[in-house]
Amino acid sequence: MNTKDVLYELRTRSGLSQDELAEKVFVTRQAVSRWENGETVPNTETLKLLSNVFNVSINTLLGSPRPLICQCCGMPLEDAILGRNRDGTLNEDYCQWCYADGTYTYSDMDDLINVCIPHMMKQGFTEEQAREYMKQTLPTLDYWKRYEQFSDGGQFEAFKQELIDEINALHIEGMPKVKKLNALVGAYVNLDYQLPSGMKARFLDDRTTYLGNQLESALDDGRCFGVLANMDFILICTYGAEGADPELVLYKKR
Repeated sequence: MNTKDVLYELRTRSGLSQDELAEKVFVTRQAVSRWENGETVPNTETLKLLSNVFNVSINTLLGSPRPLICQCCGMPLEDAILGRNRDGTLNEDYCQWCYADGTYTYSDMDDLINVCIPHMMKQGFTEEQAREYMKQTLPTLDYWKRYEQFSDGGQFEAFKQELIDEINALHIEGMPKVKKLNALVGAYVNLDYQLPSGMKARFLDDRTTYLGNQLESALDDGRCFGVLANMDFILICTYGAEGADPELVLYKKR
């Protein structure tokens, strides 16, 4: 689609009039009308505002003239899985798993490869094929080519180790020691926990990236421990296959 069609569809789907959209991005109704008629295209700063209003990438607003791939892991990118900058705006270079709130979540290429391999095997790759593909692809991506420029000097890795130490110090019965924490997006791990009142509750934000891992229970072969954490809390739960019958073990504010 052309930009005029994209803007019209996004505006009408959001239930906004031309006047209402104009007010949100600090232009006149006539400017919005000209965009939708194809007479003009929003300038760069206005495209950024429109991106925030509609929660889509500038690439989408421009009619997707180029395919987007994560410049850390190589995953094809769609608006729903784009990473976010510290100010909440979308970042069109990275996925939610590799870049969250202005922070790069991977500093070791081998760690990233090991995280990606199981997902690639579900798509038909063998382990050897997946590993070889990632070893060839990652060095060509911008993040790894400019790693020294993007590196935080080990601060994020130090934070992860601090979390690991805190989690292990809880000594949860039956839970193996946590050795690594990976980036996990809330939408994929936001389980419904039954409260004593009988009601069910979720504790995560679907759009937020957390740190976590899955560990096999030493007490029950049919269940796993789920560990999730960020700067504000630590959550530990157990669940069956595919997240069935989740039970909250601990929710601790940091």
